[in-house]
Amino acid sequence: MRRTARISLTAVSVLTLGLGLASCTGDSSQDKENKAKQDGYDQLVARQPAGLMEYSPTREAINQWVETWGKRGKLSYVYIQNAKGEYGYFVMKGLPVPRCKMLTPTERVETRSQGVAVLPQPGMDGTYSAGSMCHAYYGFDATTGAYMEFTVGTNQSFFLFDKPMAMPEYAGAEQLGPTSIKDAGAQS
Repeated sequence: MRRTARISLTAVSVLTLGLGLASCTGDSSQDKENKAKQDGYDQLVARQPAGLMEYSPTREAINQWVETWGKRGKLSYVYIQNAKGEYGYFVMKGLPVPRCKMLTPTERVETRSQGVAVLPQPGMDGTYSAGSMCHAYYGFDATTGAYMEFTVGTNQSFFLFDKPMAMPEYAGAEQLGPTSIKDAGAQS
């Protein structure tokens, strides 16, 4: 009787272990679909490998951006267009900065026994943000240093230049900040 029970228990253990291993290595529908996707990708890459560029216009544009804006005191000319198509402008020191940009990490990753947790961190002002201020920009006036903030979004756009624009649509732009284009030209 004991021997039969032991054999039965051993058989159940082997069967359970076998089923467990089969489910780990599994041929689930999802595994089959993932394998089919990967096989298809591998075939396409073999037939159509990615080309190699001799020159990258994207890298050149980024380097030119760095060269343009990487200078202390560089002025930016921010033209804002409202829903009526009317333009106004600010002249700022440096670039306008989205309010959602931070100098410190906005999240902290902690490893816990249950897994990894991503926790919010307070901002520079000691408060937490929902990250919804990316449509608001701020900066400082070119001659007075006055803080300026503006929002863009529904029915309002902004255009950023490193020089004043002479195009007809900007010719009648209303001065919105303390510094005029004429004042900025005298400063340069």
